[in-house]
Amino acid sequence: MSVQEFTTMIPIIDAIVSYLDEGVLIADQDNKVVYYNQAAQRLLGLPTNQKITALGDIKGVHLIPAIRHAQNAANGSVAKSNGKPKFVRFSLQADINGEKRELEFHSCLVEEGNPRLRLIMIRSDSKLRFLDEKVDPSEIDLVTTDPAMLEIIERVHQVAPQNATVLLQGESGTGKTHIARMVHRLSKRSDHAFIEINCAAIPENLLESELFGHKKGAFTGATQDRAGRFQAAHKGTLFLDEVGEIPLHLQAKLLRAVQDQEFEPVGSDKTIKVDVRIISASNRRLRDLVDSGDFRADLFYRLAVIPLYIPALRERPSDIPELLQHFCSNLEAHGFAGDVVCTPEAMQMMTDYPWPGNVRELENAVEHALICAVDKHVVPKSLPQDIRRHSAHISPPSNGSTDTVEEQRQELEAALSQARGNKTLAAKYLGVDRTTLWRRLRKLNIPA
Repeated sequence: MSVQEFTTMIPIIDAIVSYLDEGVLIADQDNKVVYYNQAAQRLLGLPTNQKITALGDIKGVHLIPAIRHAQNAANGSVAKSNGKPKFVRFSLQADINGEKRELEFHSCLVEEGNPRLRLIMIRSDSKLRFLDEKVDPSEIDLVTTDPAMLEIIERVHQVAPQNATVLLQGESGTGKTHIARMVHRLSKRSDHAFIEINCAAIPENLLESELFGHKKGAFTGATQDRAGRFQAAHKGTLFLDEVGEIPLHLQAKLLRAVQDQEFEPVGSDKTIKVDVRIISASNRRLRDLVDSGDFRADLFYRLAVIPLYIPALRERPSDIPELLQHFCSNLEAHGFAGDVVCTPEAMQMMTDYPWPGNVRELENAVEHALICAVDKHVVPKSLPQDIRRHSAHISPPSNGSTDTVEEQRQELEAALSQARGNKTLAAKYLGVDRTTLWRRLRKLNIPA
C-alpha cells in the first residue's frame, strides 16, 4: 500500500481510533509522520495546533534510537509472530515541558506495501506501573484501560484488606458484581465464603427468611430450621445486590445486623451473632431513595462507608475495543471461529451506540455478531437490531450556516484547549458525555 492509498483510508482509521485514550502515530520509512491522533499530542505534551511532522522532531522524547534499541533486542525490526507484525515494547522517561513523564510505547513495522509503515502506540505508564507493582493480573477480571476504572481498581486494593462496608452504584451491566468479588478476593476473608443475594429477585414475604433464616413452624411451609445468608457468610463476605429494593419494614433489622452483627431468625427469640463483611450494590441512587423516604438514612450511611460509582460503558468508550477483543477470545475458547474480522462500518456502528445495557449488552452483541457474520466478516447486518436501528436514527450533520458550524468548531476547540486535550474533561466543560463529544469532533473533522 502506498502512502497515497493510506491517506485515503485516514477517515476510516479516525472512525476506529480517534476516541482512544492511547496515542497513535503512523510513520513512513523516512520517519515522517503520516497520521496521529489527538491523544498522541496530549501524551507528548504538544499543543493541539502544533503538527507532528517527523518522529525526530518530537522534543523531549528520543524516539528513533529507542525504537532501534528495542528492535535489536527483539532480534530484527520486522520480526513476525504467527505471520503477523511483532510489536516491540519499551518505556521512556520523557521531558515534557520540564515535567518528567513516564510513557510506554508499542511499535511495529507493517511489511505489506511499499513503502512500509510503522505503527506506534503510546500510553501513560503511571497507572500501568501501579498495576505492575501492586496488582496481580490474575486478581483482576475487569478489562479496562479507562482512567476512572483504573482509579476504582486502585481504591479497591486500598480498602479490600479492611472490614469497612462498600457501596457500589452504577447502571445495570457495568460490572458491580465483578468489583464486589474482587474486594472479597483481595480481603483477609478470601478463604471464607462469598455469599450473593439479589434482593430484587426474592419475593418480599420471603426476603427476611432468606437473609436471617427461620425456625421450624415460623410460617406455613417452614418444615425445618433453616440458616439464612448472614449465617452462611460467617467470617466471609455478604454481597447484597440491588439493596435499594429491600422494603422499609426490613431495613431496621438489616441495620442492626450490619451495625451490631447480630439478629434473630424468623420465629425465634434467640440472638445469632456473626462476623460478616457487607458489600452492597444498587443501580439506583440510594441518596435519592433516602430523600424520597424509601430508604433509611441511617442504613444508607452505614452501607456507604466506602461508596464507589461504576461509570457506564458510554462514559468510557475507549474500553469498547478492549472488551470486544476480550469477548471474542472468550467465545473462541468456547468453539467460535477465531478468524472473524469486523468491518470499519460495523465497528463505527458499535462505537456510536450508547450501550444502555452496558458491558453485559456488549458481550451479548459480540456473540450475536459472530453467529451472524457473513463470510467471516462482521458487517452492519450482523449486528443486533437495536444497534442497527440506532445507527439509522442518528441525525445527519447539520446543514446550518457556515457561521454556525464555525461557532461549533470554535467551542469544541476552546474546550479541548482548556482541558489540555483531555476529552473527558472537555466533555464536562461542554455538558455532554464523551461519546457525544467524540461524535461532534468527527462530524466537524476535528482531530480526536
